[in-house]
Amino acid sequence: MIRFLIYAGILLYMEIVFHLGNFGLQRCNPLFSVGLILLVSAFQALISGCFGAKGEKRAFRIMVWIQFLMFAVQAVYFHIFNEPLQITAVFMGGQDALTNYWREALLGILQTMPLLILLALPIIVLEILRKVKKWEPKPLKGIQKLRLALAAWIALVYSVCCVLIGNMVGADYAEEYREYYDPATVMRNMGVLVMVQRDGFYEMQKLTSQLTFAQPSVPTSGETAAAQNPSSESKEPGEEDIGESADISSEEGINSEEPEITEPPVSEPDTSPHAWNIDLTQLAELSKDNKEMKWLSDYIAGLTPTNRNEYTGMFEGYNLIFLTAEGFSTYAIREDLTPTLYKMVNSSFVFNNYYVPLWQTSTSDGEYVNCTGLIPDGQFSMRKSASNNMAYTLPKFFAAEGVYCRAYHNNSLSYYERYLTHPNLGYDFKASLLGDLSQEEWGGQIFPMENKNAWPASDYDMMVGTIPEYINDERFHVYYMTVSGHMNYSFKGNRMSGNNKDAVAGLDMSENARAYIACNIELDKALAYLLEQLEQAGKLENTVICLSADHYPYGMTEEQYEELAGKDLSNDMDLYRNSLILWNAAMEEPVIVDKACCSVDLLPTLLNLFGFDYDSRMYAGRDIFCDEEGLVIFKDKSFVTDTVIYNKKEKTTTWMKELTEEEQNAYLEAKKQDVNCRYVFSAYILRNNYYDIISRCIPAVE
Repeated sequence: MIRFLIYAGILLYMEIVFHLGNFGLQRCNPLFSVGLILLVSAFQALISGCFGAKGEKRAFRIMVWIQFLMFAVQAVYFHIFNEPLQITAVFMGGQDALTNYWREALLGILQTMPLLILLALPIIVLEILRKVKKWEPKPLKGIQKLRLALAAWIALVYSVCCVLIGNMVGADYAEEYREYYDPATVMRNMGVLVMVQRDGFYEMQKLTSQLTFAQPSVPTSGETAAAQNPSSESKEPGEEDIGESADISSEEGINSEEPEITEPPVSEPDTSPHAWNIDLTQLAELSKDNKEMKWLSDYIAGLTPTNRNEYTGMFEGYNLIFLTAEGFSTYAIREDLTPTLYKMVNSSFVFNNYYVPLWQTSTSDGEYVNCTGLIPDGQFSMRKSASNNMAYTLPKFFAAEGVYCRAYHNNSLSYYERYLTHPNLGYDFKASLLGDLSQEEWGGQIFPMENKNAWPASDYDMMVGTIPEYINDERFHVYYMTVSGHMNYSFKGNRMSGNNKDAVAGLDMSENARAYIACNIELDKALAYLLEQLEQAGKLENTVICLSADHYPYGMTEEQYEELAGKDLSNDMDLYRNSLILWNAAMEEPVIVDKACCSVDLLPTLLNLFGFDYDSRMYAGRDIFCDEEGLVIFKDKSFVTDTVIYNKKEKTTTWMKELTEEEQNAYLEAKKQDVNCRYVFSAYILRNNYYDIISRCIPAVE
């Protein structure tokens, strides 16, 4: 049994050291992980005990160093990305990581070296003891093998019972393990071994087409409406609900005087629903033989569409330039250093409660949310969408009006397979570098740019190289994925930070914070040049610019980010608060929006503003200006609304409205169901190419 105890002791030690090194004294639940540790240790002891002395040594070394490698790789990857490394990332993103993140990987190894040494310590000690004591364990006898097999069986039964009983009583750990919506939560709460095991099981389910969710019940339209504002009176059609304390400013303001009888009546805005005449009977018929598709047809049939409002069609016929800004944050903005960003954030539409959640594949998933209005399903959702019918994206609507749609990125064409995904969204996609694609086949998709090999490359140089391609078009829609704000944030490790070092020299901050602001000065220069070129071409006033981050700058530690912010960010999901730019030069007065909103709301919001005829039931996000309460969803199913901030990780709720205890409980349950439904909706849309099914039941976007 000594082998069994050694293997179990090493695994338990590594789990404890990993947790303390990455999560500190945050609480965890070892109930399930203990069973898995015992199960794995019993099998390891059985395998190594079947060899002779020399074979046992080799088997021991191979198995314990594989264990170390598993923990070490997770430690370095988590340090860099704030996410566990999953099997999908190894096979789908391994080459990208090696070719594009080698600097970050080297720095990550150096920064986690103390933790790596601690993880390796028991293996090193055992190797020394074996040499000093000349310990040579004997091969296992039959009875010893039976004992280990019995121990493995007991551990397996215990582990299965933990999950089954947890499911029966609704325990959080069982829900986290079963639904697998956030591997970081599983790793933090249950350990590395459980996360890796669950990841492997998840991949096997996908390969065998057996991957399922615990499907939430489909709410009725009445239940959905009742959950919106449980303590407020019902609103008449056309009334605005842009947050409890919203100030929708205009020059007219609110006129309290009685109008004269001779004045013509003010026409009410169109408040009809954003919905197509979907043949729900046909949709149900096409979906009946697939459990996931049947759930989707029932869910869509039960959804209440959002309504048109006073902002519907505000920018009809305008141009749109839409940017996903790499690692962008509110705290990069300074009136003196980034004046263009400062102007654009604080004029036109001003969003005081905008959030950008961090998803599992950081930038790619951030882009996916911005461009599709859907929540990512696991990792690399944008890549998974490349072969789907993405019928309801922005470029598809613009193209239906004869607009040529372009997309640009100042990095490689092949990275994250954007050369496949973005054309599938509807863009003519170009990049500044080929990556691993051939010049002969893909050379036409490269735009000319100075300093294209700098890392990170310049957003300003990208604007200079691309604006001439579309500025003289009668109408255009352009999408940019920027890169100047990419980590690492140091003057030697970030070319854009180094280029703008002198501009931030006077700031009383650490190098990390100054370097972050410096690299975002490059983004500010890019936007200033863009506005200048639009004005010279006479296109500024009929062009809308929308900019949102892909994620907050997770390349900073929380302490470094708080230094940049100048305040504590540990409460109420403040880490993910950000700025949204939705700007048009012709807007004379700002529109202040206090409604809770997030990046998944961008697509339906833009469709509404540009007056497109769309169906709001096609997205997990909602038009920010609709009369539905705001809902911000995070990867661990925490959420923010205009009524409550629910932090699932910390098990806390912060109420912004006065509700009775009964109303609070009913509201939370309704919102949790809504969040679960939007997760499942997004996943099933992607997995089943369901937009293609829906397209058969409605007229195509023309």
